[in-house]
Amino acid sequence: MAYVLGFGEVDSAQVAVVGGKGANLGELSRVGGVEVPAGFCVTTAAFARTVAAALDERIEELSRLEPGDRAGISALSAELRRTVEELVIPDEVAAAILAAHARLGIDGAYAVRSSATAEDMPTASFAGQQDTYLNVVGSAAILEQVRRCWGSLFTERAVTYRLRNGIDQKKIQMGVVVQRMVFARAAGIMMTADPVTSDRTVVSIDAGFGLGEALVSGLVNADVYQVRADQILTKVIATKKIAIEPMSTGGTRVCEIAPERRNEPVLADAEVLRLAQLGRRIEAHFGRPQDIEWCCDGTEFRIVQSRPITTLFPIPVATDGQNHVYVSVGHQQMMTDAMKPLGISVWQLTSNAPMRDAGGRLFVDVTAMVSSPATGAALAAGLGKSDPLMGDALRTVLDRAGFVHQVPEDDSGAPSASSGNAPVPIETDPGIVTELIAESEASLAALQRDIGDLSGPALLDFIRSDIEGELRRVLFAPRGLQVIMAAMDATEQLNDRLREWLGEKNAADALSQSIPGNVTAEMGLALLDVADAIRPHPEMVAYLEQIEDDDVLNESTGCPGEVRTAIEDFLDKYGMRCAGEIDITRPRWSESPATLVPAILGNIENFGPGAGTQRFQDGLRDAEQQKQRILQRLRALHDGDEKAAETERLIARVRTFAGYREYPKYGMVSRYFVYKQALLREAERLVQAGVLSEPHDIYYLRFDELHELVRAQRADQTLVDERKDAFRSYQHLTAPRVLTSDGEALTGAYRREDLPAGALPGMAVSAGTIEGRARVLADIAEATLESGDILVTAYTDPSWTPLFVGIAGLVTEVGGLMTHGAVIAREYGLPAVVGVEHATDLIRDGQRIRVNGTDGYVEILAPQ
Repeated sequence: MAYVLGFGEVDSAQVAVVGGKGANLGELSRVGGVEVPAGFCVTTAAFARTVAAALDERIEELSRLEPGDRAGISALSAELRRTVEELVIPDEVAAAILAAHARLGIDGAYAVRSSATAEDMPTASFAGQQDTYLNVVGSAAILEQVRRCWGSLFTERAVTYRLRNGIDQKKIQMGVVVQRMVFARAAGIMMTADPVTSDRTVVSIDAGFGLGEALVSGLVNADVYQVRADQILTKVIATKKIAIEPMSTGGTRVCEIAPERRNEPVLADAEVLRLAQLGRRIEAHFGRPQDIEWCCDGTEFRIVQSRPITTLFPIPVATDGQNHVYVSVGHQQMMTDAMKPLGISVWQLTSNAPMRDAGGRLFVDVTAMVSSPATGAALAAGLGKSDPLMGDALRTVLDRAGFVHQVPEDDSGAPSASSGNAPVPIETDPGIVTELIAESEASLAALQRDIGDLSGPALLDFIRSDIEGELRRVLFAPRGLQVIMAAMDATEQLNDRLREWLGEKNAADALSQSIPGNVTAEMGLALLDVADAIRPHPEMVAYLEQIEDDDVLNESTGCPGEVRTAIEDFLDKYGMRCAGEIDITRPRWSESPATLVPAILGNIENFGPGAGTQRFQDGLRDAEQQKQRILQRLRALHDGDEKAAETERLIARVRTFAGYREYPKYGMVSRYFVYKQALLREAERLVQAGVLSEPHDIYYLRFDELHELVRAQRADQTLVDERKDAFRSYQHLTAPRVLTSDGEALTGAYRREDLPAGALPGMAVSAGTIEGRARVLADIAEATLESGDILVTAYTDPSWTPLFVGIAGLVTEVGGLMTHGAVIAREYGLPAVVGVEHATDLIRDGQRIRVNGTDGYVEILAPQ
């Protein structure tokens, strides 16, 4: 392989040869109308010839480090970099570099830029992770800076970035770009999508005087221009005090800008529009939004880099050329993490709604509903009740004239706001819930029997048929919907009446403690019973404290019989649950029981025997006392007996029906686990037949693709590997509540003025106020809680319930009035505020906070 290639010999397919930056520059040089300063690439073959043999063993050691091991990364990366910079470049490599330099002209100045093979990729930009050297003069200096670029592959920040993004350290190599220096009067960065909102119709341009390094490194404020369709939307002219300029002897220096020039625009309007057009041309060539580095040496714009923007949330595919509006499914299901393709497609088969996927998340296309003013307003109001931020974000779109074509209500294709589709009211009869649960259990038993030993295409056909038939029938049973709506309506009426009659806010919360039949709340209490079984056995406690794998019931541990029975009984009933359980590919508790160990140990430490039963009884007593207190106050009012009778009727309705709210999802994930076990048995057969590399590869195929693989007995491993890379990149994206077909991600705002200074707004979902230590957690498996702690996390689905028995309050970034965390918080009597934007960033672990679950805000009281 050649040690040097000119830009004209390189294109975007040669990342492995010249690195990401070099490949993109080669590709840019082929775009008509785009000026790229002349240069060449020092290939990865030169890097391998010089560096590889000296570092192989140490790079292996680097690969074993954890991303959080800052001390280990710092020490080893510094040693590796120092080793590289001290190496002697082999004669044949140096000769190739110097010959290419001579062909361009040895008297000129050059920029020498690192170009790693994992740099400027569609899934990871690596911007700023390796080094660039400007205004390099002379052959000896170029060789020296090439060696330093090689060494920058091992900067602490670059190593950490690769570890966090799951990029194999052993596979990364370094090319180097050597390019004629442009002595720019102005330079900057251009993004062909709005970097804040992700709107693909906007070009955003940052501009400063002098070399672009001042902007890239954050030394100066930039002029900022935003352009849409050849029109400048906004223009902000900054005060620019310094610039970076080249020195005649090589290198650069920081210079002060003359006071009279500091507030001058860097670019004229015509230049802004011309640059934006250039950006669109480059974007069109690469086929996706670009992050472009540009400079201007007089009146001509030169492009010195273009890379994909990796932080944009992808847009669902639509082929009709019309504007679309999407709302997040994950924010309603309390699962905003990225999902794997099999999980996405199984959920799409399950749902009745028009689901679209993008970025590993699911969205409902609500375009038809918002095309009518009446249904659009009703949708925004309905979503706003459960998630105020989502409702506000949707209203933002609705307020934009012309974004969605408006049609008469009868022609929108969406249900009318007054179409009368509300469920028929039902009597307050506990037997209805009993019958629904029995029907679901019988259906699940039939599934377990009928799926049997099915394999091959017959298994996939059976699962599809069951999802589209029996699962949907049970999940969307009209009587089940009547029960759920009856509880929600009664709760709302109860709160409205008692606010009007007694001035009490969210009074239904205290009346909803220890409601019978809530399968998720019962699960949390059942884990207290597991702790009761383990507590008398110190040897078992000690074993759990040091366990590092999922072999909780290993025969060699001498697990006492009653402990084994308690754990097995719990897993038999609840082992199909897990974090992110709507994704069928997620490991279930039965598959990964060690996930529960921290919660079990916390229960052993923080509670005494019988705590599960006692907690439920305490909730019953508190709810009854609240009921009697309220009824007594009501009877003292005018028409008090009638008000008390109506209130008692509503309380009975809430307590009869509200527990069922959690059951349909429990039934669904129970079926999902049956499907999953059968699919994994099929995957094992495919591995044994040499069709798949590993069983979990099926997670990266959609259901129809898996069906075809099983039929044809042939897998596309390249597709699987691409999906794995894409999933890793999706994990770093934040899903928006509302997304438009322009790519604009909207999060909404509370627009409240009734908050204490500095308070974080949210949605009040469980009344009461509590102060305590914040425990900021991302994973239930990391939980070490003490009595009185307040849980702060991104979201909670039913898998987080075991922690609720040991906390004093709850704060989440995602949630609504009837989502899991809110329902269980009310059941357990925990003050809770949900929908607190960026709570896990703004609240530090260990800080003392106050949660006001009545008025919906959180106050940070003291530093950690």
